[in-house]
Amino acid sequence: MGCVGSKSYAGSKGDQAKSSKIDEYLRKERRDMEHEVKLLLLGAGESGKSTITKQMKIIHLKGFTDEERLSYKDIIHSNVIMAMRAIINATEKLGINNIAPENKDLAEIFTTNEILFEQKVTPEIADAVKTLWKDPGIQELYSKANEYQLIDSADYFISSIDRIVADDYCPTPQDLLRARARTTGITEICFDWSGVHWRMVDVGGQRNERKKWIHCFQDVTALIFCVAMSEYDLKLYEDERVNRMHESVTLFEEICNCQWFNDTSVIMFLNKKDLFEEKIKTVDLKVCFDDYEGGCNYEPAVEYLEKKFMKLNRNKSKVIYSHVTCATDTQNVRFVFDSVKDIVIRASLATSSLM
Repeated sequence: MGCVGSKSYAGSKGDQAKSSKIDEYLRKERRDMEHEVKLLLLGAGESGKSTITKQMKIIHLKGFTDEERLSYKDIIHSNVIMAMRAIINATEKLGINNIAPENKDLAEIFTTNEILFEQKVTPEIADAVKTLWKDPGIQELYSKANEYQLIDSADYFISSIDRIVADDYCPTPQDLLRARARTTGITEICFDWSGVHWRMVDVGGQRNERKKWIHCFQDVTALIFCVAMSEYDLKLYEDERVNRMHESVTLFEEICNCQWFNDTSVIMFLNKKDLFEEKIKTVDLKVCFDDYEGGCNYEPAVEYLEKKFMKLNRNKSKVIYSHVTCATDTQNVRFVFDSVKDIVIRASLATSSLM
């Protein structure tokens, strides 16, 4: 049989111009990727990954506009309402109800289903929050917050209730860093720093979000794994039979030794330093790890946790870099990332075979 000849069609000049633009765009994308650093943020839920992403915007992208800050107002109002609801609902779970009789009606405001749809702290709700927060029975429940689910920033926002309900309220950068909205899906932030284009990828940490992680594993320059140090006496939101720190240990072992990251730099952030420093004074790390012998002392506890995670690395040629962080402290995050920067850029150069 003879060969069937083929004829190429150049197309119109408009088509050729469009094709040239596409080719140029693809070439630019390839060039950009060669000079891009991709940071992947992983960790269990509530470990502070999203707060780190917000800090990058504050540090490298001139922060949040007024419009962006105002968009967090409803989230912060909801955080106040849901925090007070969680505290009051704990009366049933803990079997403790020492709320003053004269405050019972105020407490009931937060137990109704209607409050779940309230996106604004009204003057009535604000007055109820302030009165209840002064109630010794509420403070007793708050002191047992490790036994139920309560956001870290409950005290911060409830104590700022007058400022938050003001008509001219615009969330501050610190408010934004402490606002809690559970991450779902994949969030990216890009910025230029020290002549390098950085792309930071944040994914939800709850168990039902982790099936999405695999889509982010390709072309990772460095992996940042966040551990919430202060959560050694807390249970998971999604499974209250599981200790949060134990979940982080299991997850880090899987990620650190995953074949996708055999040649990837791994940086561990032992996060929530501020909360951990306060909690360790009264709650021994031994409640989480039987072999811990350092007592209620900050330095031995941090050293123990660092070694605990480091030992999980089965690849002896891989170095795990560790930093103690407070993700809500912009100066601390800036300092830590100055240290991380050189590690990541060297890893990027090595990957590009330029070293």
